[in-house]
Amino acid sequence: MRNLQQILEPSKTAVIVVDVQNDFCEPNGAVGKRGFSVEACAEMIPHLERLLDGAHAYGASVIFIQTIHTRWTDSDTWLYRSDERERLDTCREGSWGAEFFRVAPVANDPIVVKHRYSAFLNTRLESILNTLRIETLVITGVATNVCVESTARDGFQRDYNIVFVDDCSATYDRALHDATLKNMRNHFGTVAKADDVLKVWKEAYSVAPIRV
Repeated sequence: MRNLQQILEPSKTAVIVVDVQNDFCEPNGAVGKRGFSVEACAEMIPHLERLLDGAHAYGASVIFIQTIHTRWTDSDTWLYRSDERERLDTCREGSWGAEFFRVAPVANDPIVVKHRYSAFLNTRLESILNTLRIETLVITGVATNVCVESTARDGFQRDYNIVFVDDCSATYDRALHDATLKNMRNHFGTVAKADDVLKVWKEAYSVAPIRV
């Protein structure tokens, strides 16, 4: 596995922010109302904010992923993966629950809408990455073991370097979070903290590259 210094050149790196949305992160969102603790989601936000600030400062790309569910994308198989309450009230188009939670795109941060777990499936994500000539994905977001892991796996299998950020991802069960981190280390990429990424950028890329 190559080290972080070898793969984190800002002009070739994109921070992927997966599903940091009210329904997944807010106590009054769909997941919180179903009785799951969303405390870990709130705890990771300060780390994610620092990482995003650093990405913008050093010239890395930031791409926000937003889950939107509509009648037009709710296949029978998709609907019956879970109980009726979950499939009817999570990230519906135009709802408060689908809005971003405490972090949001700034100018020139694209939003990629997805309808399944992976941000690559039937979306424009790969077109954006190709246009930006991205080689490394810094993966963050919610939930660690579902949409974040699915996106990381698909990115790796498309030959992107994967940096999975431990303290910028969260789920509702610490054991599941830790299991994903182990899986990432063993098979799919490098696991790092936000400060590890920021340290590389500060030490190796103190002058932000100019993207043309």
